[in-house]
Amino acid sequence: MGRGKVEVKRIENKTSRQVTFSKRRAGLLKKTHELSVLCDAQIGLIIFSTKGKLFEYSSQPHSMGEIISKYLHTTGASLPVHDYRVEQYDEIAKMKRETLNLQLSLQRYKGDDLNSVQYEELNELEKQLENAVSKVRARKLELLQQQMENLKRTERMLEKENQEMCQWLMNYEMYKQQPAAVMEQQQQQEAAAAALTELNLLGEQPLLAQFSFFGDQGQFGGATTSNSSAYRLQPSHPNLQHPSSSSDYL
Repeated sequence: MGRGKVEVKRIENKTSRQVTFSKRRAGLLKKTHELSVLCDAQIGLIIFSTKGKLFEYSSQPHSMGEIISKYLHTTGASLPVHDYRVEQYDEIAKMKRETLNLQLSLQRYKGDDLNSVQYEELNELEKQLENAVSKVRARKLELLQQQMENLKRTERMLEKENQEMCQWLMNYEMYKQQPAAVMEQQQQQEAAAAALTELNLLGEQPLLAQFSFFGDQGQFGGATTSNSSAYRLQPSHPNLQHPSSSSDYL
């Protein structure tokens, strides 16, 4: 059972159209190569896809350029040469007109060559100049505000650095004076301790002088003899009294 005849028309489905193009292109290139090899023919094949991608085949050992040159020589045709001189002339003339208009506008902005300018043009020029002046003043004010903010920020930074420097100097002076203050405080403490020790010794000396200790007669002299009766102890038994004092009880 043979295949049915396929109607040749544009495939609307984009995916199916791309698949069919790839298959038919591969088949066409294969058939072209077989024809070139089997029949020793010089073939040049050029294919552009819908996206502009180029596919070409030229029979070896010839290149596509050689085949196209041979075709043009055989048919007597020639490739159309595009003359760009007209377009270049038009572009140059357009640039000259724009340059002339810019020069005239610049002269009018400067106030030169206003004799040939009409009233409406002068009115429009005045509006443009006022608009330009307002924009310039706005930009100038913006720059001044930015400079003021920068100066204030710099002032705050300098004040902070100055405070930190003053604090550092104060700490450094305190650190330098600290050893002398510590030594002076230690000297005051030592002097106070010495004075307190001397006062304690002076307060204990009169109390010790009222008592006589054994072996101190020769040292204290008459003072010890005069005070011995005041501190003499009476024995509890008469037999233990001193022999020299027995006549007092007879």
